[in-house]
Amino acid sequence: MQRITIAPNYEISRVIRGGWQMAGGHGPIDADTAVEDMVAFADAGITTFDCADIYTGVEELIGKFRLRYADLRGQEALSKIRVHTKFVPDLTVLPTISKAYVESVIDTSRKRLNLERLDLVQFHWWAYDIPGWLETAVWLKELQQAGKIDKVSGTNFDSDHIEAIIAAGVPFTSLQLQYSLLDRRPEGRMVQLAAENNFALFCYGTVAGGFLGDRWLGKPEPDHPLENRSLTKYKLIIDDFGGWDLFQALLSVLRKVADRHGVDIATVASAAMLTRPGVAAVIVGARNRDHLASNLAIADIRLSEVDCAEIDAVLAEASPLEGDVYTLERDREGRHGSIMKYNLNKGE
Repeated sequence: MQRITIAPNYEISRVIRGGWQMAGGHGPIDADTAVEDMVAFADAGITTFDCADIYTGVEELIGKFRLRYADLRGQEALSKIRVHTKFVPDLTVLPTISKAYVESVIDTSRKRLNLERLDLVQFHWWAYDIPGWLETAVWLKELQQAGKIDKVSGTNFDSDHIEAIIAAGVPFTSLQLQYSLLDRRPEGRMVQLAAENNFALFCYGTVAGGFLGDRWLGKPEPDHPLENRSLTKYKLIIDDFGGWDLFQALLSVLRKVADRHGVDIATVASAAMLTRPGVAAVIVGARNRDHLASNLAIADIRLSEVDCAEIDAVLAEASPLEGDVYTLERDREGRHGSIMKYNLNKGE
């Protein structure tokens, strides 16, 4: 597994195990099995785990894993484990948010994860028209200075707001953002901003909820309603990208590239993102270890110039998505924003 240093004395695996699929709403999870799955990921070299305060039960599961891993492999092995969580205050909380509230949520995450100091906290703010996002970022910096957070980071912020946060003196380590072969909005400004300010990019959505996979190659365009909200979300991205026929052309090229490397389409789609400037890691969702071999292959394959040129030839025909990072999703009345859930701590 490739590893990368994104800050002094802070190294991560270039494939990050996402935790969303272990949350409530994705079917029953057996805690002991989930912990053993995480042990398998860590032993295989995927030592960085992503979660959030809003992923029901996931911080607790990772906390149990950390204790188990220390027992099994010792403190030195545990020291290589990195846990990236998120601070996502509900939309209804934003108008009255306070430092005491922020600290209480951070303290809860510390307790759940069995960490005195959180490795990395990714801050999300649902609505820029509600004041408080900049003050909240500064409060997170103060909690960092108090020793409760190691790295302050963000998720789904656009370029203007990240510039303001950095200008306010908040040391920004990374940004988690939707970035895939279908959604290249970060290439508008964010990639350059990351280079100028030395923060890393973590990509989610690299397989577009499963659409960038072999099961959709040659299939007719699906009708609504789709089987889950994730597919609904990424089908909108496909529509904006250029429609089903162009999407199928991309899948065909990815299949040809995958054949050369002996892997599947999803692996190529994620591996392609690791070649993009500024991208430190890709986040792969995993309910269990069933696809661990494929997850490991993401960082193993080396795409050739021919591979990249064939992929880029299809992408050159695509329509660029509108706006900056997460701009479409922030329009709560629009096609992309209307399907979002904004009060996840309350289960809404």
